[in-house]
Amino acid sequence: MYKNCKHILVSLLVLLLFSCGNETTTQKDHLVFRYNEHKNIGSLDPAFAKDNADNWAINQLFNGLVQMDEDLNVQPCIAKDWTISPDALTYSFSLRDDVKFHKHALFGKDSTRTVVASDFEYSLFRLCDSKVVSPGSWVINNLWDIESKNDTLIIILKSPDPSFIGKLTMKYCSVVPKEIVEHYNSDFRSNPIGTGPFQFKRWEENLKLVFRRNDNYFETDDHGNQLPYLEAVAITFLPDKQSEFLQFAQGNIDFVSGLDASYKDEILTATGKLREQYAIDVNMIRGPYLNTEYLAFFMESKVTEIQSQTLRQAINYGFDKQKMMTYLRNGIGIPAYGGFIPKGLPGYNESIGFTFQPEKAKQLVQQFKTETGISNPEITITTTSNYLSFCEYIQRELQKIGIIVNVDVIPAATLKDAKANGKLDLFRASWVADYPDAENYLSLYSSKNFAPNGPNYTHFKSEQFDAWYQEAFTITNTKQREALYTKMDSLVMASTPIIPLFYDEVVRFTRKNVNGLGINPINMLDLKRVKKSTLK
Repeated sequence: MYKNCKHILVSLLVLLLFSCGNETTTQKDHLVFRYNEHKNIGSLDPAFAKDNADNWAINQLFNGLVQMDEDLNVQPCIAKDWTISPDALTYSFSLRDDVKFHKHALFGKDSTRTVVASDFEYSLFRLCDSKVVSPGSWVINNLWDIESKNDTLIIILKSPDPSFIGKLTMKYCSVVPKEIVEHYNSDFRSNPIGTGPFQFKRWEENLKLVFRRNDNYFETDDHGNQLPYLEAVAITFLPDKQSEFLQFAQGNIDFVSGLDASYKDEILTATGKLREQYAIDVNMIRGPYLNTEYLAFFMESKVTEIQSQTLRQAINYGFDKQKMMTYLRNGIGIPAYGGFIPKGLPGYNESIGFTFQPEKAKQLVQQFKTETGISNPEITITTTSNYLSFCEYIQRELQKIGIIVNVDVIPAATLKDAKANGKLDLFRASWVADYPDAENYLSLYSSKNFAPNGPNYTHFKSEQFDAWYQEAFTITNTKQREALYTKMDSLVMASTPIIPLFYDEVVRFTRKNVNGLGINPINMLDLKRVKKSTLK
């Protein structure tokens, strides 16, 4: 009776929150976490968790076998422990016996049931079901078989894959109940039933989305208190970042993520500090994000300047990345002095890349002129409008060392197609980790992955790299594999198929009364340990 009354109270609270505009400072306001999703949400079905907007919402509703902590270490979730066979092909997971699905009438008398191993067997095989057409099917493309025996799940791979355990942390691999999914079919996207800390309450697409606390959630904090602390999550869908920030500044939502050009100078100084008027009410959290922003050369280009390793080195030495970040990003982001593997991911090494050395850059340009007879070396950078300021900065700096730089701005869709088909000599790109293993980054330099059939857009090719890349799949010792990743990244940088610009940072702004939000390099939103204090 008490729980029913409490749920009625929370539901009324959430409805009041959405219907009363700015009238949000109620006595129960600290029980509701509010944020805006400007990109909208496509689906609440984890099989379609393809971007941050979907992942953030789905992460509140669903769990998988394992989960990632803030330092990218794989931790137990519904699986309490696991073993990996010596040949790295067989993974055996022992499941908890106290995890229940969210309540639904289709479960029968108790309106719920306990998760068993066969639920994961169904959920993972569902990803490769041709009728489902999940964008996450690639996660299990190395799967040979799955066996479920009561509280034990056995996954057998076709070939060793040290990144597999990390891939299982992706929301694609969440457990779903077969009877509910088959009842709703495609409408499961808007009728989600999972095991997560919150359960689905209401969704008016493009307007509002409401979750409420799952009182049967299985995880507890370090003191044995049941999670989550909040009673509800309320999501709005204002379409532009400026309006979102205004709502945050007025105290109508609890946090914003990222640093948009529309408000970066309003909230931050040039050096990346909160401006005084915001420091009173706002906290800023920042940390490494698994995203490398870079310029890429097409290594099969017929243009002499692009073919020249000497000139590619000169470009890498030729501009000040720290100054670029200060002026163009208010100090948010880490200048890329390492390789392609970003800071925050094991395998990263800050000493293998290029620092700003203008005199050395000028000498290399002169060397190129002498070797080729080209007196005025010229290159063209292709980009989208979002990164025009970066390319114009590089243009000005490289002209100081003797390189003529043109900047060509084209639509994002056009650039995506052109780089995949080898039509661009030098282009801006970024790579955000699909899963937290450096193999995800190094796959861009395997000769087996040439675009358009793979992510190797530069068409970089090295027999040594390919041999190390294959060797990495056979190494089960984490530290040994990470050391090999660094060697591979060093080899790539020595060959200069790219110019790393910066490693991005996760930046979050919260109201002062929000605690426990945390931050992580994959920018996942985890609300199960969030608390809000009452406003004074």
